[in-house]
Amino acid sequence: MAASRKQKPDLQKKVHEVPHKPGVYLMRDRFNRVIYVGKARDLRKRVSSYFLPSKLAQADLKTRAMLEATWDFETHTVRSDAESVLLEGKLIKEYRPRYNVSFRDDKRFLVVRVDMSEEWPRFRLARFKKDDGSRYFGPYAHAGALRQTLNFMRKKFGVLTFGRGAPTERELKSSTYQLPVRLSEINAEQYRERVAQACDFLEGHSREMISTLESEMHKAAEKMDFEKAAELRNMVDDLRSTTRPTRRFTRGSLPSAIDPMADVQALADALRLPDAPRVMECFDISNISTTHVVASMVCFRDGVPDKNNYRRYRVRTVEGQDDFASVAEVVRRRYSRILLEAREANLDAAEFSQENAFDAARRLQGSACVSLAAEKDSQAGGSCYIRLPDLIIVDGGKGQLSAACRELQRLGVHDLPIIGLAKEREEIYRPGRALPLRLPMDSAALRLLQRIRDEAHRFANAYHQLLMKKRIEESILDDCLGISQNRKNLLLRRFGSVNRLRKASVEEIAATEGIGRKLAEELQRFLQSH
Repeated sequence: MAASRKQKPDLQKKVHEVPHKPGVYLMRDRFNRVIYVGKARDLRKRVSSYFLPSKLAQADLKTRAMLEATWDFETHTVRSDAESVLLEGKLIKEYRPRYNVSFRDDKRFLVVRVDMSEEWPRFRLARFKKDDGSRYFGPYAHAGALRQTLNFMRKKFGVLTFGRGAPTERELKSSTYQLPVRLSEINAEQYRERVAQACDFLEGHSREMISTLESEMHKAAEKMDFEKAAELRNMVDDLRSTTRPTRRFTRGSLPSAIDPMADVQALADALRLPDAPRVMECFDISNISTTHVVASMVCFRDGVPDKNNYRRYRVRTVEGQDDFASVAEVVRRRYSRILLEAREANLDAAEFSQENAFDAARRLQGSACVSLAAEKDSQAGGSCYIRLPDLIIVDGGKGQLSAACRELQRLGVHDLPIIGLAKEREEIYRPGRALPLRLPMDSAALRLLQRIRDEAHRFANAYHQLLMKKRIEESILDDCLGISQNRKNLLLRRFGSVNRLRKASVEEIAATEGIGRKLAEELQRFLQSH
């Protein structure tokens, strides 16, 4: 209610502080949510145009609604127009603003892919980078310039583009591939040297070649051959656009007005904690169906995700959909494991007997974090540490919080700060407090809690979808005659997945308990035809 009584700020003064540089701008509503992301060659001109009286009068319905909802904006400068295009796309994918409709996919960007495992590697265009062992270059904001650059590479280096496999008869005869040596007169190994030179060129080692083309352009102009000079000028521009080093904006490097440690301190002040909660762990339950009830635990360190210490769980002891019992199980598993590892981490038994596991873990983390192997529950990899969090966050209200608190008390963990965050009204529940705490919607503390909660929700849902996909893949075995549920379980336990089972030989399948050779042959035929 307090937010609705606020007077909309006058942004005209702020506009004068915006630089005349290329970059992106973000429009925010009264709750500080990003509602629109745009790019501009001149940020001052573009942003100021939004706040002209004539703009609102002439704007279409969508733009008018966006401007009426805008209470603030921020800008981020970049080095070139191409970088502003790339950053705009990244920020739209990051924030999913309600008034943006473009960049819902990656169709605006292209990358160049070279599969060096092929006998005759070819340069192809792709939309996405994959972890498939190929070399990738880009992304490139100018698709037209990129295609012209590939044409130049065909002529200059004699490399193959598009298509598949060894050069065709037509490619062998084509005059495009005759320099510096005829393509038909070299072998695959010699051809790979051409590919290596072309890769160096795409990586930006092109200054000498561009200088040569510029020299040819000036000579053509001096001879009054302006058509040839213009052609060379366009080629130089295309090569510069393609080979100019461009910043790769990753999720962690995106410009943002967020100051993580300031938000952490704001949260400490809001919850009246004695110290800033530098390590926070948040739990979320995903029970979209009763088939798989799963949970996630995400860790934030100094206000940013610490993905090496994310954990995901399959709820084992709960029948049906019971959030309270599910939270209790996961909290019990998480912290009993940490306390058990504290007991086993090179502690003197006699010394440890004088203190409980919680005190021991606190003492260890106060002196030096002891590195441990990653938990079996973890799918994230990396190493973990004996480190109890400074704050536990449970996605839910009073019931989920009470269930978590009971488990912590059973483990002897009595003074660890813990809260529940209820989604509907973003209310914060605390142990021993009857009424929830409500923070302003634009508070840095609440925004931090929302980021943690949303990340836990995303991680839990991703795990749930993974298990559902696996279950769908496994269901194909139900259609194979002779494969009972017991045999299906034995096969999956032995091979791990249907995909691995497809690749197994008849002998390997037949070696499974309860599967003879005849059934193994029938199963292999079935999987090959399905």
